[in-house]
Amino acid sequence: MSDRTLTEAPAPASSRHTDAGDEGYSKDLKSRHINMIAIGGAIGTGLFLGAGGRLAGAGPSLAIAYAVCGVFAFFVVRALGELVLYRPSSGAFVSYAREFMGEKGAYTAGWLYFLNWSTTTVADITAAATYAHFWSLFTDVPQWVLAFIALAVVLTANLISVKYFGEMEFWFSLVKVAALVVFLIVGIWLVATSHEIGGHTPGLASITDNGGIFPSGVLPMLLVVQGVVFAYASVELCGVAAGETENPEKIMPKAINSIMWRVGLFYVGSVVLLALLLPYTEYSADQSPFVTVFDKLGVPGAAGIMNLVVLTAALSSLNSGLYSTGRILRSMAMSGSAPKFTARMNKGKVPYGGVLLTAAFGLAGVGLNKLMPKDAFELVLNFASLGILGTWAMVMICSLFFWRRAQLGLVERPSYRLPWAPYTQLVTLAFLLAVLVLMWCDGGVGRTTVLCVPIIGAALVGGWFLVRGRVRELAASRG
Repeated sequence: MSDRTLTEAPAPASSRHTDAGDEGYSKDLKSRHINMIAIGGAIGTGLFLGAGGRLAGAGPSLAIAYAVCGVFAFFVVRALGELVLYRPSSGAFVSYAREFMGEKGAYTAGWLYFLNWSTTTVADITAAATYAHFWSLFTDVPQWVLAFIALAVVLTANLISVKYFGEMEFWFSLVKVAALVVFLIVGIWLVATSHEIGGHTPGLASITDNGGIFPSGVLPMLLVVQGVVFAYASVELCGVAAGETENPEKIMPKAINSIMWRVGLFYVGSVVLLALLLPYTEYSADQSPFVTVFDKLGVPGAAGIMNLVVLTAALSSLNSGLYSTGRILRSMAMSGSAPKFTARMNKGKVPYGGVLLTAAFGLAGVGLNKLMPKDAFELVLNFASLGILGTWAMVMICSLFFWRRAQLGLVERPSYRLPWAPYTQLVTLAFLLAVLVLMWCDGGVGRTTVLCVPIIGAALVGGWFLVRGRVRELAASRG
């Protein structure tokens, strides 16, 4: 039995689809929280750490990859924003998939999102432990111990209340933004004054004298796109947070629209500056490119401060993952497609069951850090990328279904809309498919990850047969 209901006229607000998973939450997230969550979702470890290795591989053309992927990330979050203004939900795209595609769609969207964040959680605690080793105080502490501490601290704050999550994310994001603003100001000054950095004079010569924009050709730029997509992995978070804020119709458009200029300023602007400051060959995957610049600049303590910012970015991502998966899993549990315990909420109105399930995968990541500390990050990163591609695809498919229903007069689109529909959705879906092809073409771990797609598909099908009875039973009880 499907929970989809079609009527012959646009449904009034009082008769719209309702999701049992939306009940019981507090509305403690304020405008400043949502705005900073939107910023935090657009600025993560993909920029602070990942840009180093990608610059070394693709050169200055990395800025083009960030710009292109940023446009599609904006399309995804704009499509989600339109759905949020139609009907705010803590279940976000899982709830919309349930309304427009039925329970199978919600089940698929939810578990792909869980694949994304459960693996990203492992990547985040691994990154946090790696960054902590920068300081001599933690050099002799085993990586798995540091990973466990990072998970324990963020998990504790997440379980108290959504207000604690919002405050933590607000300050994490503020640190990231402040650091990038300082870097942009310092970087522009260094270029403008031609101040020497580690024996190099910054300026256009750093690009033109080292192979130009495409020092190794266009192919390396295309191959790093999959990693760049991971850098934007959290942009959909503000859509989940909308279910726990007052007046989302006023807050969300402003927060979402600002993502575009943030992408242009922070991602593209930072990469262009990095390319102007030092030859691309000076950067590496082993160190944040921002740390590299300040290290070569010789400013006392600057590299340590930037490393602290990078550590903050990893903890911010971990914080976001625990928060969002808790809400998504609760939405699924209330319809029968996730374990019953993930629907439970504590006195702080936090769905602690779902948060703990995600944290359990983090504990598995602690074990992975003990067994293979050098390969843990790369191993889970590629699986996280599959989850991201699947999640973004489900958002755009939901948006397509919503647009089609609006064309039939069955629902009414809000004034805040995804532009150029349905072409925007179709082009974005084609882009996501192209990224999957690029992962295959890259060979190595990327190709192995793509080969796992049929296995993931089979697991989803098998899981559906296990839960479909309960899903139908709950759907029947709702009438």
